[in-house]
Amino acid sequence: MQVLSQFHDLILCIISALEARDPYTSHHSSRVAEMTETICELMGLDEEEKEIYHIAAHLHDIGKIGIRDNVLLKEGKLNDEEWNIMKSHSEQGYNILMNAKSFEVVADVVRSHHERYDGKGYPDGLKGEDIPLGARIIAIADSIDAMISDRPYRKGMDTNVCKDQIEKNIGVMYDPSIAKKVIEHWDEVLRSREDESNNCMSLHE
Repeated sequence: MQVLSQFHDLILCIISALEARDPYTSHHSSRVAEMTETICELMGLDEEEKEIYHIAAHLHDIGKIGIRDNVLLKEGKLNDEEWNIMKSHSEQGYNILMNAKSFEVVADVVRSHHERYDGKGYPDGLKGEDIPLGARIIAIADSIDAMISDRPYRKGMDTNVCKDQIEKNIGVMYDPSIAKKVIEHWDEVLRSREDESNNCMSLHE
C-alpha cells in the first residue's frame, strides 16, 4: 500500500475539488477520515489497515462528483427519485476508484460504506461481517459527522443525542464490536473530529 501513501496529497486535492462543488459538506471527508483513524487505533489495527481505511474515508464520497447539482446541492428533503440518484454515489465512487488497480481495496470499502449491519443498506444489501471492515468503521464515523454537523436546512444534533442514536442502532446499522468501542471512547473520537475541524479552519483563514 506504499502507492496509496504516495498519492495521499493528490487524494486531498481531489476531495478539495468535490468540496468546492458542495460547500455545505466542506471538510466532512477530512473529519470522517480522522475519526476513522482514531477508531482504527482504538481497535488495535495495524499500520497498513489504518492507512487503507484512512484513505478510503477521505474518498468515501468521491462518487458525489457524478451527482447532478440540483440533487447534490438541494437544501430541502430529497424526493424518492432524487434519493435514488444520491444513493448511487457509493457505486459511482467504486467505479471511479476501480480505474486504478492499486485502489481496489479502497474501492470495495467506498462501495460499501452505506451498507448496514442488518443487511438493509445499499448498494448490495451486504450483512454483518460480509461488509468490509473499513466500511463498517467509516459508516459510524460518517454517521457521527452527518448527525452533529449544521446544514442549511437543520441544526446539528447535540452530541449526547447522537451518542444515543449510535447506541440504539448497535447491531442494526452498526457492527456491535466497533460501535461499542466508539461509545466507550466517545470523547476521544469526538476530539479527533474537533481537532481536524479546527485544523481545516486555520488552513483557510
